[in-house]
Amino acid sequence: MMTVVPPKEPESSTNNSPATPPTNSAVTIMQWALFVIFLFWTLSSFWPSGDQSVALPYSAFLEQVQAGNVTQVNITGSDIDGDLAKSIVWPPATATPQAAQQSAAPTATAAAQLPAVTSSQPVSTTYTSFTTHFPTDVGDSTLLPLLERQKVTVNVTPPSTPWLALLLTDGLPILLLLLYFGFMGRQMMQQQSNVFGFGRSRARQQTAGNYPEVTFKDVAGANEAKADLREIVDFLKQPELFRLLGARMPRGVLLVGPPGTGKTLLARAVAGEAGVPFFNLSGSEFVEMFVGVGASRVRDLFVQAKEAGSAIIFIDELDAVGRRRGAGLGATNDEREQTLNQLLVEMDGFDEHHEIIVLAATNRPDVLDPALLRPGRFDRQVVVGLPDQRGRAEILRIHTRALHLADDVNLDKLAQATVGMSGADLANLCNEAALGAVHQRHTQVSMSDFETAIDKVLLGGERSLMLSPQARQIVAYHEAGHALAAWLLPDADPVNKVTIIPHGRALGVTEQLPEEEQYNYSRTYLLARLAVMLGGRTAEEIALGDITTGAENDLVEATRLARRMVTRWGMSELGLAAFDGDEEQPFLGYELAQGRSYSEDTASHIDQAVQKLLSERHQCVTNLLTQHQHLLDELARALLDHETVAQGTLVTILGERPSKDHNVHMAHDAVYAQS
Repeated sequence: MMTVVPPKEPESSTNNSPATPPTNSAVTIMQWALFVIFLFWTLSSFWPSGDQSVALPYSAFLEQVQAGNVTQVNITGSDIDGDLAKSIVWPPATATPQAAQQSAAPTATAAAQLPAVTSSQPVSTTYTSFTTHFPTDVGDSTLLPLLERQKVTVNVTPPSTPWLALLLTDGLPILLLLLYFGFMGRQMMQQQSNVFGFGRSRARQQTAGNYPEVTFKDVAGANEAKADLREIVDFLKQPELFRLLGARMPRGVLLVGPPGTGKTLLARAVAGEAGVPFFNLSGSEFVEMFVGVGASRVRDLFVQAKEAGSAIIFIDELDAVGRRRGAGLGATNDEREQTLNQLLVEMDGFDEHHEIIVLAATNRPDVLDPALLRPGRFDRQVVVGLPDQRGRAEILRIHTRALHLADDVNLDKLAQATVGMSGADLANLCNEAALGAVHQRHTQVSMSDFETAIDKVLLGGERSLMLSPQARQIVAYHEAGHALAAWLLPDADPVNKVTIIPHGRALGVTEQLPEEEQYNYSRTYLLARLAVMLGGRTAEEIALGDITTGAENDLVEATRLARRMVTRWGMSELGLAAFDGDEEQPFLGYELAQGRSYSEDTASHIDQAVQKLLSERHQCVTNLLTQHQHLLDELARALLDHETVAQGTLVTILGERPSKDHNVHMAHDAVYAQS
């Protein structure tokens, strides 16, 4: 049993990623153009006007009209401009007293006379036209009659909107519409390009230049799998040696195993060892909403791999596209079958000049189409199972390299306490231990942090549930019954810790750690497990005289184990017959639907055998706990006082655990033989 440990993986780059977006040169040119226009418009306001108009006060304008020096006026709203018959000097010079006396009697030509200018006066300018503003708030009803009497030509035009306001009111909506249609046009073009790109492969190409290199040194606990895959590496490195002897490497290698065991990492390590491009994608990425897209993507994937020369194609979750044909109905199934057919054709299309290996991973090899598993396609299967104790220790060493460990951390002991965990589970365990150390403000990750993390991963986090004294007593006797039964039965797994602190959905926990890895279970061991499962309910009956619903999960697990002993392993009086089919998958667990291949009478006998087995184990553990009720009471009191009792304290309370050749063990063997 083995697993692999994935290192930290940054996001991989793809070979067929979207094209590099266009440069921003067009945007830069537009920005510079807008800047130049704005600068020109700003500077133009400071440039002198080309006309010779003078801004006259309204009173001065009336004087010029009365003097008959105005020939034409143009009235636009409150603005008035016009032409003068004779040029005037403005601003007027300050006249001497003599000049003021002479100008007391105005004449028709007085407006055109230039008064004397002193050296202290500013330089005046001569103008032939003027502008002024009509006092709209005050009003002047005598203006038009005055203009009429002086024979002044009057032109009235409606006021014009300023060009900036016109641009904002009329030009801006048009500009926004143009931008909107331009944006929508670009989106439509992109969608059209995506439609035509549906058939392109979604594989992510990883090479040594764009992805951290992963080798077999980064894979722990999978020595057998690495040995099987090393031949692939040798073939990709030196294919001429194989061709010289006429050997042909497998075209496809199927990695099978439970989730989290590192099948993807193994495939990437093969590519890293061989130094070839690695095309990685999931089986679900082949199938889309359009018919024929999956087959097109398969073709494009293999075209890319052939263009790369030597390459590895890795298809994760192969069962998503490689299920047995004819097992379903509907267009979706037809599309999957077309994709599978194209995959079969492409794998048959390899020749000796194409150094391409197809690796695939699945945890459901039982549902794959037989055509995929025949020789010439995926003709080699590599099982990547759960790691053993040595493999778990190696995995923990890899995942704790970046952690600041305390001196009391024993990775071998942690490996012994994590039976059944995959590489991904162990990686999560190390991370949870580090998070717990940070939460507790520790400077190093200690062994207690790992133990807390194990409880959190396996049992769930601690709950601050307030129980009544009666409820705590029930939980204490329940867990004490489990622990005492496991302690007194030599064939049961040793007890590591007992606690009545709620974890997850459980009100209490009895933690057992096996002394060694077990791959084959004896009947004696299974009977001891049944007795331990029933110990909690039995302790409630003996000590409290009542039973509760706390034993629900114990009864479910005990019934399941007893049924397997009867129907699958031939450990009952029904004989050497297996009555249930493949109710479990090798890596994922139970089937959704289960059939039955035996009669109702046989089913009744099976139920009776299961009930008999459970009743005998219940009677056995009842006798055991009744005989040692003083130990049961003492352990329950210790749990009520301390809530958690470790293995060292259990030795103090219960004494040394009996060995397998103890008289108690012999007595229980006699009970087992009777069953």
